[in-house]
Amino acid sequence: MTIAVAVSGGTDSMFALLSLKEQGHQVVALHAHFLPPDPAREAAIADMCRTLDVPFHAVDLHAEFERCVVAPFMDEYVHARTPNPCALCNARMKFGALWQAARDLGATHLATGHYAVLHDHPVYGRVLARGHDSTKDQSYFLSLVPAEALTQAIFPLGTLTKTHVKSELERRGLVPPYPSESQEICFVPGDDYRAFLQQRKMTLPGSGPMVTPDGERVGTHQGLWQYTEGQRKGLGIAWRAPLYVIAKNAARNELVVGEKEHLHAAGCMVQELNLLVAPSLWPEERWARVRYRQQAQPATVRLEQSENMAVRFETPGTPPAAGQVCCIYDADHNVLGGGIITGLL
Repeated sequence: MTIAVAVSGGTDSMFALLSLKEQGHQVVALHAHFLPPDPAREAAIADMCRTLDVPFHAVDLHAEFERCVVAPFMDEYVHARTPNPCALCNARMKFGALWQAARDLGATHLATGHYAVLHDHPVYGRVLARGHDSTKDQSYFLSLVPAEALTQAIFPLGTLTKTHVKSELERRGLVPPYPSESQEICFVPGDDYRAFLQQRKMTLPGSGPMVTPDGERVGTHQGLWQYTEGQRKGLGIAWRAPLYVIAKNAARNELVVGEKEHLHAAGCMVQELNLLVAPSLWPEERWARVRYRQQAQPATVRLEQSENMAVRFETPGTPPAAGQVCCIYDADHNVLGGGIITGLL
């Protein structure tokens, strides 16, 4: 068994590589250029791998990344949706194009520094589950990865905490070349997606009416692509109470806003399903997670011909954004499947 380990130069991927090597596995380090190649970054990561005595390879995938992640990201805003590029990157790039590059090198498995667990379940078989570090868990972002790709995946950090990973590297006197951890979208400078889209000269929807749930016009929005469901700041309206974005009506180019009492969605519709567990094996008790910074919540989930999914929350909450991921778990935090939110119930 040869394991290709995806390395970025950061703390997590460095420890994933180190831990597998120390366990006696045959490993190779594989760095993907998702952005135009940076020779200095590649050299620094190569030096790290030499320190660990691990073969290093780099592959230029920035053209595929532009086509598979960046272009869809921009297109979602054109259609007034809020994309989730990290989930798309995991499915199409890390466990798509990068996994193919790993196989071309003769690897049988691909390991990454994701905080998620893969284990054998007595009913489901091999299944993805929440990482043990609840503050770093990335199962939500992995829920769109096809089950077939996950059968060859390894997540060495799944049962560990970020604190433990850092302390183990420090104990060995190892410093990753790029230890800082970014919460931003890697291809959007300064996390300013508005400036990014404008710099790309996208033809974006223009201004339109801002209305209350009962249809009263209260202002003018500056383009639906600049707003997200649940948003409070930046609406520019003087009102008797704070207003929030309730919904975006792309067909009428309307931004629906309301007071906090209106900020309760019963559920959402989900398409582009990725079912990691056969629906016939799903338990009655199901939990839905529609944002990364959110705990899964009890929900009723109805599958419609394995193409659409209606998710009704047990307790109505802030409306989820169309374009984001909906991840379905069982009560033990195993991932049953995921998909893209298309609208509200």
